Amino acid sequence: MLAVLIGLLGDFDLAEEAAQEAFAIAAERWPREGEPRNPRAWLVTTARNRAIDRIRRDRTLTAKTRLLELRRPGEDEIPMDETTIPDERLELIFTCCHPALALDAQVALTLRTLGGLGTDEIARAFLVPEPTMAKRLVRAKRKIAAAGIPFRVPPAHLLPDRLAAVLAVVYLIYNEGYGGRGDLAAEAIRLGRALAELMPDEPEVHGLLALMLLNDARSAARFSGGSVVPLGDQDRSLWDAAEIEAGRAALERALALGGRGAYVLQAAIADLHAEDEPDWPQLAELYGELARRTGSSVVELNRAVALAEAGDPEAALELAERLELDSYHYLHAVRADLMEKLGRVSEAADAYRRALALVHSDAERRLLEGRLAALGRLR
Repeated sequence: MLAVLIGLLGDFDLAEEAAQEAFAIAAERWPREGEPRNPRAWLVTTARNRAIDRIRRDRTLTAKTRLLELRRPGEDEIPMDETTIPDERLELIFTCCHPALALDAQVALTLRTLGGLGTDEIARAFLVPEPTMAKRLVRAKRKIAAAGIPFRVPPAHLLPDRLAAVLAVVYLIYNEGYGGRGDLAAEAIRLGRALAELMPDEPEVHGLLALMLLNDARSAARFSGGSVVPLGDQDRSLWDAAEIEAGRAALERALALGGRGAYVLQAAIADLHAEDEPDWPQLAELYGELARRTGSSVVELNRAVALAEAGDPEAALELAERLELDSYHYLHAVRADLMEKLGRVSEAADAYRRALALVHSDAERRLLEGRLAALGRLR
């Protein structure tokens, strides 16, 4: 709905405010008057009309009023079906990912508008303070308005210029959903499939789709009793075999196109994790290649885990201790696990406590609390 309103109004803030007003009106009227025949169209029409009223009240925006001075449609006159929504969302992504914006601003703005994430959630994804992220979002919206950036999917020859940011947006939406918000994960996969149709010869597009499908196939086994279940402890009978096959097919397509980018490498890693007996030395090698390509400390942390599983916890801990990720709870959780493997129980307990002080997910908190309690029984 927000994507449609931004397309109609050409203003992010106005669209958000109008959407909020429309939902508030619906919450008050629908229980009393009954649900309209087409609830989505009713909401969009009501929001649009509220926006027009707001523009009319503001004398400084008379130009926008003239653009929107149209006959008010009935509730069924704005088409709102399942086939049009993904197209609107693609347009919103490409609008937010215009090269006139900095890459981090592109990703953050799309997560805010399309993914529905709060500023605090986006700040955590970027590992920056919330006020910093709030300023980036404000600047990005102002720049779109000032530059007159169009709300549309760009022509084919301009698509590659937007690709990196678009893929980053889709993957971050998926990651947020992977933590327990299945609606966001499903939306990211839908967008990934739409991008694969739009750009069929881009290996990184197929690589990202493969990565999401292979990870999503394990979603039913990731939680138990309100706690995260580590990959090695998951019930594989709960994995979605059809989704794994679809992911592997997308990966094969990416490799056939000569892909060796970051998303293709991550998909290859996810494919190895889906094997009954993962090849940990090969995983460590792939993580190393991915780290060299991306310069990511988080990838290096995953390489440390693979090194430990391959039989070298000392080298793994040495690598983890060099990483500048002190505010990232996974770093301390990995350090704790490695120290426990090396018999350094007291230091492992301290690392688990540090991870607990930083974690935001309740399911991950329960996992860490369980590990800390089990560690206490060893002392």
